[in-house]
Amino acid sequence: MTDTVLLDAGVVTRCRRRVHLEHDPGMTGVELAPLDSGAEQRIADAATHRRQVADSLAARLGTGWVEIPRGRSTAYRELETLRAMRAGTPYIWAAQLPTDEHGGRRGGIDLLVRCGEGYVPVLVVRHKVTDPGTGARTSPLDTPLPDSAHLDPHRKARPQARDQLRLAHAFRLLQAAGRQRPGRATGGAIGMDADVVVWHDLDAPTWPGNRTALDEYDHRFADRLAVATAAASGADPLATPSRIMECRSCPWWPICEDRLRSARDVSLVVRGEDAVALREAGITTVDALAALDPEQEDTHPLPVTSLSDAVALARAWRRDLSLVRRSADVSVPRADVELDVDMESFGDAGAYLWGCWLSGADIGLEPGYRAFATWEPVPTEDEARSFGEFWTWLRLVRSRARERGLTFRAYCYNELAENRWMLSSAERFPGRPGVPTSREVRGFIRSDQWVDIFASVRHHFLCAKGKGLKTIAPEAGFGWRDPEASGENSMRWYRDAVGYEGQVPDLDQRDRLLTYNEDDVRATLAVRDWMCSPEVKGVPFLGDL
Repeated sequence: MTDTVLLDAGVVTRCRRRVHLEHDPGMTGVELAPLDSGAEQRIADAATHRRQVADSLAARLGTGWVEIPRGRSTAYRELETLRAMRAGTPYIWAAQLPTDEHGGRRGGIDLLVRCGEGYVPVLVVRHKVTDPGTGARTSPLDTPLPDSAHLDPHRKARPQARDQLRLAHAFRLLQAAGRQRPGRATGGAIGMDADVVVWHDLDAPTWPGNRTALDEYDHRFADRLAVATAAASGADPLATPSRIMECRSCPWWPICEDRLRSARDVSLVVRGEDAVALREAGITTVDALAALDPEQEDTHPLPVTSLSDAVALARAWRRDLSLVRRSADVSVPRADVELDVDMESFGDAGAYLWGCWLSGADIGLEPGYRAFATWEPVPTEDEARSFGEFWTWLRLVRSRARERGLTFRAYCYNELAENRWMLSSAERFPGRPGVPTSREVRGFIRSDQWVDIFASVRHHFLCAKGKGLKTIAPEAGFGWRDPEASGENSMRWYRDAVGYEGQVPDLDQRDRLLTYNEDDVRATLAVRDWMCSPEVKGVPFLGDL
């Protein structure tokens, strides 16, 4: 019955249970969770980006360009795409590839590029496809062909598994139609910067276990096709619910959550591989996990979480506890002079705001909040100015503390983002006023003067409901002034604040972002103060559960 099920490229990176639900006739008409505003905006931004790239390519490539209208039926678009390929059209935009009923595939691709007697697929995506380095195979947009590609001395390919799997799907569709380029399977990607095409060899053994992108795609697609076919035909399900990271944004989560809670499923407290390992050992419920002896680590080894932590999380879940103390005594590195730091970025486009809260001993500088921002839409050269001013302030605070014989530390919550943008800014804007070298940044983030409060929380607590700042700070008695404060909402506020789509910038939204950022750095300080106070002993201790 595989010919009754047709799947697009998205299934290979989608949860198996979601694929089942999407093809289960019994789920028709079920109310799903709506997309959050952040996801809707990302979808709209991606569409805008594709349109801008299409217009730029059409202007560059001239008469060799054909666009398949998106507003028409799938059948019409397939026919027009096939006609364009038969005519040998060099560049086909918004292609709808012929359905592969035998293989169970359907789908389109942003751009088809003719190479010899066949075509290669090209994706247009709104994320970075390269990093600074060397070795990526790129070609200019004026000649977006794999045969014109060269090894780029300034870029290395950024691993994007989803992109390669989508290209593999398009290649298999071209292959089924007899329209693929002869030779090695190849696909291209145009990223956020939209200045080159990055080419991927889909036959290269670059995946774990020396697998190729095509190997990985074929394995995943065959599995998802089997899952969807079983669901569509009413056979026994091949995929059952289990909580994973994707659940947070999945429209089917309310359906799965009801079933998991009814079953008190073990994945409610341990996710992914840990839940699979426990089920294989016959431990399927939170209650069964909570009843285990946490000292018996060798009996039930888990791939990610220790058994003792898993048991404690299960016991905390049963008592509806958000936090459990791992340590009898909780401590955080402190200093005479302290600086809390929080960075705000707009996706991969750039870091537009560095906020700081200075506290501790008097060093002749005004304590409290200070912001270093650019209100030009990122990416922009003005990021160099705002980052340079932030780093100059950081240097000043450190030197004032040192001159007075005082200790200094700077704090953040989950250093990955701040570290990424400090290093990226140093690499992008070398030699600009105030901008440090990459070596200086690396020296700072590796020093004991840079403290990640997220790491301290993870070390001292088990967090049954998450370890994010918005979850932990309320435990310390802190609240954000803006009732809608969240990272997702800040993206929307930022668009309005800078007039991202050409509208008049909203100055009130700039103030809103500054208030939000100030509360983030104050929250980090509040968590640290709480962890060093007697009140933290009010959190139940692991040994007492």
